[in-house]
Amino acid sequence: MARLVNIHPDSPQQRLLVQAAEFIRDGALVALPTDSCYALGCHLGDKEALDRIRMIRQVDDRHHLTLMVRDLSEIATYARVDNAQYRLLKAATPGSYTFILEGSKELPRRVMHPKRKTIGLRIPDHPVALALLEELGEPLLTTTLQLPGDEAPLTEGWEIQDRLDDQIELILDAGHCGTEPTTVIDLTGTAPELVRAGRGPLALFGLD
Repeated sequence: MARLVNIHPDSPQQRLLVQAAEFIRDGALVALPTDSCYALGCHLGDKEALDRIRMIRQVDDRHHLTLMVRDLSEIATYARVDNAQYRLLKAATPGSYTFILEGSKELPRRVMHPKRKTIGLRIPDHPVALALLEELGEPLLTTTLQLPGDEAPLTEGWEIQDRLDDQIELILDAGHCGTEPTTVIDLTGTAPELVRAGRGPLALFGLD
């Protein structure tokens, strides 16, 4: 049964963040708010939790998952970033963007695209997500909380509990945070390539 916790959207309670981080380290799947929509997350090193995320979303290993990180230095730890990519990342983060980048040796192979060796990375602009990452002290492996057959992500805590009560362990309910997922930009080529238009504006990348 999923535990639903009401957390303040702007000033998340520290004791709740500590409990959430403990849940995640123990293998929990958590629904958390972001600056675009709710996400489903787990510990980066937990293979079983990763398999559960893919089962819930009904996606295979060719579907890019997203590593949610605290800052640019963490992106540089988990992905190969050249100077041009870094300038774009610096201009666009934190924000409602997911960037496809080549993973580094710090990443488990199972979380990357099997052929391209790429992964999505993002720095969220939401107090709860950032505070949870800070408390955890490491990235979260995440995906948009949109269930198979649905046209939009889940956006209410009670609705998440109703749909996923027996499949996840924790819901950090910070109220409605939107239904538009991140804009996804592939930075692995010679120029930024739009993969999915979402909440993040495209003008920064010359793609509008």
